[in-house]
Amino acid sequence: MKKVGKVVGYLLAVVATALAAGIIYLQYAFPNVDAAPRLTIDKSPALVKRGEYLANHVAVCIDCHSTRDWSRLTAPPMAGTFGKGGDKFDHSLGFPGTFYARNITSDKETGIGAWTDGEIYRAMTSGVSRNGEPLFPLMPYNSYRKMSREDAYAIIAYIRTLQPIRNKVPKSDPDFPMNLILRTMPARIPIVSPEPLLTDSVSLGKYLVTVAGCAECHTPQDKGSPVKDKMLAGGTEFSFPNGAILRSANLTPDKKTGIGSWTEDAFVARFKQYATPGGTPKVNPNEFNSLMPWSMYGGMKEGDLRAIYKYLHSLKPQNNKVEKYTPGQASEAASS
Repeated sequence: MKKVGKVVGYLLAVVATALAAGIIYLQYAFPNVDAAPRLTIDKSPALVKRGEYLANHVAVCIDCHSTRDWSRLTAPPMAGTFGKGGDKFDHSLGFPGTFYARNITSDKETGIGAWTDGEIYRAMTSGVSRNGEPLFPLMPYNSYRKMSREDAYAIIAYIRTLQPIRNKVPKSDPDFPMNLILRTMPARIPIVSPEPLLTDSVSLGKYLVTVAGCAECHTPQDKGSPVKDKMLAGGTEFSFPNGAILRSANLTPDKKTGIGSWTEDAFVARFKQYATPGGTPKVNPNEFNSLMPWSMYGGMKEGDLRAIYKYLHSLKPQNNKVEKYTPGQASEAASS
């Protein structure tokens, strides 16, 4: 029996040593990304204007990196908070840890004022911070890495114009083993897209859908990875602190469960319905609300929205009926 006990002890020691070695390897060998490029962006008025459009109405960077007004439908960002960060994503929303959107204003102590343009570009396209630490892919760098270089530069140029706000954001704290898995996620080399073909509506629409990260929310997930044959078929669940569950819509042109019966004009009108923050109605804490930033996407150019419609209607229809919303306990109690 003593020999058996010794053998078991040795085996446990070997396993523990191997596990420790694996953890150390992940800590020091990853993220395996390239150094930030040496980059100085010419912040021309035209480039800043393009970046303002993209950051507010397409890539909607400002949505997560500001204080959102949850007293209104779609929780539009509040004036005076653009870029200050601090939006919290934790277990109550279904995340494997506690994550915060960082301050992206030009404040040098709490924001990214001390970052180089190349470091910001690497964060957007590879998913690592200035010090090389991995960013949780709630920051959609897998989408942004496919952005044209000109558009990525435009967003950086615009971010540089944000009013500096002193706001120290807490450090994100992923759960185990997500803290280790996270280190393997950042992408090494951006997949730079060519400049969007303005004369080809479907290609432009595909580019905009990619840059907007639509697939991040509207594609079903299996063990944290998108189901490839269900691209944009909806059904991804988002939990609210009160127990309510919101599910993303099916964006494929299926006529029964998707947007196949929508006209192009109806599609555009749906986005323009809440085109301004003041146009979103007030809601009570336990009433239905949406994570979809309609008031921000509502500022998208009509031509871009029509291109997105054409692209979505070029996809293979996916029959995937989605139950849009399941009320939480507080919501059910309020309605009874």
